[in-house]
Amino acid sequence: MSVRVQVEPALLRWAVERAGWSEETIARRAPRFDEWLDGSTRPTLKQLEGFAHATHTPIGSLFLSSPPDESVPIPDMRTMGNRSITRPSVDLLDTIYSCQSRQDWYRDYAYTHGYPNLEFVGSARLSDEPTEVAAKLRRLLRFEIEERTSFASWKEALRGLIDRIENSGVLVMVNGIVGVDTHRKLNPREFRGFALADPVAPLIFINGADTKAAQIFTMVHELAHVYLGESALSDAALAKRTDNDAERWCNRVAAEVLVPLVDLRGAYRGDPTVAELARLARRYRVSTLVVLKRIFDGGFLGWDDYQERYAEELRRVMALLKSGETSSGGDFYNTHPLRLSRQFARAVITDALEGGTQFRDAYRLLGTKKHQTFQNLVEKIGAA
Repeated sequence: MSVRVQVEPALLRWAVERAGWSEETIARRAPRFDEWLDGSTRPTLKQLEGFAHATHTPIGSLFLSSPPDESVPIPDMRTMGNRSITRPSVDLLDTIYSCQSRQDWYRDYAYTHGYPNLEFVGSARLSDEPTEVAAKLRRLLRFEIEERTSFASWKEALRGLIDRIENSGVLVMVNGIVGVDTHRKLNPREFRGFALADPVAPLIFINGADTKAAQIFTMVHELAHVYLGESALSDAALAKRTDNDAERWCNRVAAEVLVPLVDLRGAYRGDPTVAELARLARRYRVSTLVVLKRIFDGGFLGWDDYQERYAEELRRVMALLKSGETSSGGDFYNTHPLRLSRQFARAVITDALEGGTQFRDAYRLLGTKKHQTFQNLVEKIGAA
């Protein structure tokens, strides 16, 4: 006889909400959900275990008297209107926890191998002039305007910027899904990225489900948080105002890194046409959306005009993307190192091959289950 269990309706609702399930998904994946809610029937233990697995909920949590108070484990600087965003999704929480676990491992690895503290972590204050911090950042990354000519496009510049940030000692992880689970796509409307500050193992995570145009801005925005020496969950939006002082400061630094205003004032021809935006995008190796934001920052557009033009340009860019100018994601062994951070993956591989980390732990850190996958990553990434 199947054992049926009592579950508080509030816990069932909490589980599907944190999993981001729609009514359609509930009907498809838990067809007796409404009956469980109204008490006309109770789930069997096996059904509840399946429900917990599907919603990525710890089974023990479903036996509580009320939903647990889950909060983001790092400072949350996102806002919707003037209010903080509550109830993070399980996808966001699992992503942060995974990155924290990898950072913990890398911190121990760095200390064991005598890596020095990074001087720029925590070197800035909100009272510092953003243009001055941006200049330091560009020099650190060798991302001055004249040095960007080595990149054929802003998309290539994005990949080059990742490499340069990693070369400075910061781990950069870009992923649009939770781990390697293609069924758990991250929602850029919930968050665009976050920073985990640390003197020897700072980490930046970028939501890879966001547009490439947004990713390059978010990446530098999160690096600005590292300069402040603070961890933060961010919504680094180009067309959105924020009342958070740190977010506003990081936005200004990121914009100045990518498109220095003093240079733009001399380069801009006074009319933000599609052709002019494209010309400036080629000059700075950034997206046209970033260029448009800087034209607004320079006082060449009012807020309402900027909002209208930004929405129009975004529609144009998205139409180009849908027309087939982007790839479908590429080979696993090309995309996975980017999800992990090449620097992190190389350290794990090296330590495993040298006997410092057991292979089962290396597989977990690398998000792999098979030794052959590990071997293929070794061939793709190499060892430090």
